Amino acid sequence: MAYTININGISHSVDVDSDTPLLWVLRDVLGMTGTKFGCGAALCGACTVHQDGSAIRSCITPIDSIGDTKITTIEAIGKTPAGAKIQKAWLDLEVVQCGYCQSGQIMSATALLASNPAPKDSDIDDAMAGNICRCGTYVRIREAIKHAAAAPAATGQRG
Repeated sequence: MAYTININGISHSVDVDSDTPLLWVLRDVLGMTGTKFGCGAALCGACTVHQDGSAIRSCITPIDSIGDTKITTIEAIGKTPAGAKIQKAWLDLEVVQCGYCQSGQIMSATALLASNPAPKDSDIDDAMAGNICRCGTYVRIREAIKHAAAAPAATGQRG
């Protein structure tokens, strides 16, 4: 079946089965490989993208549920004010170790910062609870979110 979906501000037409997970549309149909496959059951967070600004797990989101919503992936998150701050903080604090989970971590952290510009530790814990890091970079992730929250707004960013 044909679907038209908005990914990173661009309209894409795809011809897939209605129950095809958004993750596979992104990776296999559109060639956007920044969003990762982890568990396939929404337990690890590697596949996190934004749907109208909210973090969702693309591995369990069927394409027929997308409709007219706007999907943002790791490829475009740096164009948002919160995403730019999170990405800069990730680099400043050298969060990444192996890197596999980091696109999902960044997407969850960006959704948090966009909705709560001054998160407390408990807010960070709640927002990041579904993201697993095999390398155990959780302390650096928390510090990077705090660093991004304390950073001044970037200029010249598009939302």
